[in-house]
Amino acid sequence: MRKRLGCLHAHYSNIAYIEQTFFHINHIELIHFVDPGLILQASNGDSGLAFKVKEQLEWMENCQIDAILITCTKYIALIEGASIKLSIPILKIDEPFFEAICKDEQPQTILFTNPGTVEGTMGRLQQYAIQHNKEIEVVAKVIDNTFELIMQGKQEAYKKTILQALNHLKEAQRQISVAQLSMVEAAQLFEKESGLTITHPLKSLVEFVIRSTELYSE
Repeated sequence: MRKRLGCLHAHYSNIAYIEQTFFHINHIELIHFVDPGLILQASNGDSGLAFKVKEQLEWMENCQIDAILITCTKYIALIEGASIKLSIPILKIDEPFFEAICKDEQPQTILFTNPGTVEGTMGRLQQYAIQHNKEIEVVAKVIDNTFELIMQGKQEAYKKTILQALNHLKEAQRQISVAQLSMVEAAQLFEKESGLTITHPLKSLVEFVIRSTELYSE
């Protein structure tokens, strides 16, 4: 049965990543919703953002979709602990990412470009590890003065800066991950150039979405 997946993004650039990832999955139709204003408000410390995201998810629920995929880690952090009850599943892009990280017992570094997502993401990762009885050795590192490039539409400069950071870290004898969807293109290019494996949120996403929607419909 064909499923309609509503995808909530913080920036328009994330649409292409999700479209490419699900390109060969014929039974899933993607419906995209974008609100970059939420991230801008988050940087100003707006305390009403959790309610705004909750309101947006409830509005999406009424758009005849079968599940919601949240692709922004900041959005995910905002709704943690919020009382959100929908009739369809809310899927969080970082859950299969956390699963992959927790399978790796070696020391790991997770790269970010948006410092505003670090605390929420790392907190959720530690919570996930505890819930699944996993011990992980992970440190977070922010690539400074980079996130504003993607928000300004300077994608090539953004990608180049991430590649430089990955090349700098490749001798560190640690597994490297990139936490944000906007960093995936650079990670994939680095993998091709270096032969090293970079963990990122898209690697097991399709399997996770299919498994989650099938379980929900049973």
